[in-house]
Amino acid sequence: MEISCKILRKSIHTFLQNYQYLTTKASFLALPFSASILLSQALVPLSSSLFPQIYNHLKTLFHAAGFPSSHLFTILNLKVSQTITSSIFTFPFTLTFFLIAKAFIIQSLNKSGKNSSYNYKPILHTYFYNTFFILSANASTFCLLFLAFSFSEGIGNSSPSLTIFLSAAAVVFFSVILANALVICSMALTVSGMEGRGGYMAILKACILLRGKTTMALFLALPVNVGLAAIEALFQFRVVRGYYIGENSLFLVALEGVFIAYLYSIFIIIDTIVSCMFYKSCKIRETWIDKEDKHFLRIEFVEEENYYGYLGVKNFQELP
Repeated sequence: MEISCKILRKSIHTFLQNYQYLTTKASFLALPFSASILLSQALVPLSSSLFPQIYNHLKTLFHAAGFPSSHLFTILNLKVSQTITSSIFTFPFTLTFFLIAKAFIIQSLNKSGKNSSYNYKPILHTYFYNTFFILSANASTFCLLFLAFSFSEGIGNSSPSLTIFLSAAAVVFFSVILANALVICSMALTVSGMEGRGGYMAILKACILLRGKTTMALFLALPVNVGLAAIEALFQFRVVRGYYIGENSLFLVALEGVFIAYLYSIFIIIDTIVSCMFYKSCKIRETWIDKEDKHFLRIEFVEEENYYGYLGVKNFQELP
């Protein structure tokens, strides 16, 4: 906890030191993505025909898999459908403005002298792998939940209290798996930007970096995500509600929406800075070695004693 607080303080200090630089160039790079994600979450479920199709397909899938028809799974289905719909509509902005802004911020914090175009390519490469990684994590989670509910029905336990308990446990389990997957993906993007290494190797190294530090990573991600959720709620209350009520002019509503999107961009910048500081706090050293005509990557964690990891094309080995 103490180390996490130090990383947060250092991240805020770094942001304030470079306040003018980050809040002008970086924030305006991320502004189109911020506006797209706020608008998609607010307007797409109401105006798009894609949202009910995804919702009905997931509802049919849950029913076919034997999931109970509980209120918790209805909320989960609603949130997953909304997230998928929003991700589809913001996908072009994510591949361009979001990743370019992330590469720009990492380049400004990285002392290697590599430009942002060098960082963007591996980050883009890693982002596609992250997408498949999250899909695989979701599929594996739903498969385990399907086995759990099938086993519960097989032994004849179908009481309402047990159903509510299993539903709550399933939602918590799904949330934990998804949170860990998102933390790994965030660290993989940081690794790609800091080292210029993209693809599955960035994800593997992110998993090694988070070894024994998952709780710290989740704690570091919590404040920013709470801030982003608060900004999304503010956008719903001030902009969307103001637009439908019509109590203010359209120009004032749009101006307030741009300002809220700008705040969303600021939090994206802070999240990227926190990820970079967390990456630097791991204090790792790497060396490429040859062993039996194969190339291995040795990663040494300075903070943790007696740990050496080998990453090879076919092997992963821990030495005593």
